[in-house]
Amino acid sequence: MPDTFTKLKFFLMLRAVGLMRQMTLGARVAVIIDGKVLVVRHTYVGGWHLPGGGVSPGETSAEAGRREVLEETGFAIQGEMKLISLYHSTLYTNRDHVALFVANAATPQRAFKPGREITEIAWLDIDALPDDTSPATRRRLDEIAGREPISPNW
Repeated sequence: MPDTFTKLKFFLMLRAVGLMRQMTLGARVAVIIDGKVLVVRHTYVGGWHLPGGGVSPGETSAEAGRREVLEETGFAIQGEMKLISLYHSTLYTNRDHVALFVANAATPQRAFKPGREITEIAWLDIDALPDDTSPATRRRLDEIAGREPISPNW
């Protein structure tokens, strides 16, 4: 679990970004292969999450999703990704939007090394997620599987 100082620093950074920008756009990718989903554990927030991050200027949301998966996990997505939905997230500001993609093929490009943002990665059984899987990650995987309707909100 992240320490209080790390969580506070992350929260303040997101608030500052929200005050300076009209809108933020992020991309997350559910990499699902043979009934397993690739997830990450962050340094600044607890639980398992889908890999992803912010879309940079001049980059498409799909390009950002591919880049973030590679940066955070060491896996390169192969082939096409399917856009599931664009969500509105009010977790930190009222200006966040997240594009969710699904990928069904990825290959390791480098060994994972814990860093200042990601401490751990795992391939989890999509039908037996651990208790500390984030609620949003659970909801997104249920939507992808057709067990829940797609929500407009992250």
